[in-house]
Amino acid sequence: MSEATTTTTTTSAPRPGGRPSGPRPDRGPGGPRKKRPFQRRKVCRFCAEKDTTIDYKDPRTLRYFITERGKIVPRRISGNCSKHQREITEAIKRARNLALLPLAAGHALP
Repeated sequence: MSEATTTTTTTSAPRPGGRPSGPRPDRGPGGPRKKRPFQRRKVCRFCAEKDTTIDYKDPRTLRYFITERGKIVPRRISGNCSKHQREITEAIKRARNLALLPLAAGHALP
């Protein structure tokens, strides 16, 4: 005689209140999510100071817009407007090609 194996599947019913089970979006492992403190809006320094220009031959100015690892700082951190961020990105890439700025971490600035 062969033995018949039966498997039973259980379906979970929704929790009372209509919310699905699982982690709550408003709570993390330590309790309710904390709100971020108010941060002042960063202003594009090139729009604020009209006489400041972006030049690939000026590595001292471009140095503020690259990290220690040699990466270009994003716009949300630097506070630049989109127009000037594009100009800074282009100037940094030109300065890298001419070896005025380092390509990677560990290279010293002139």
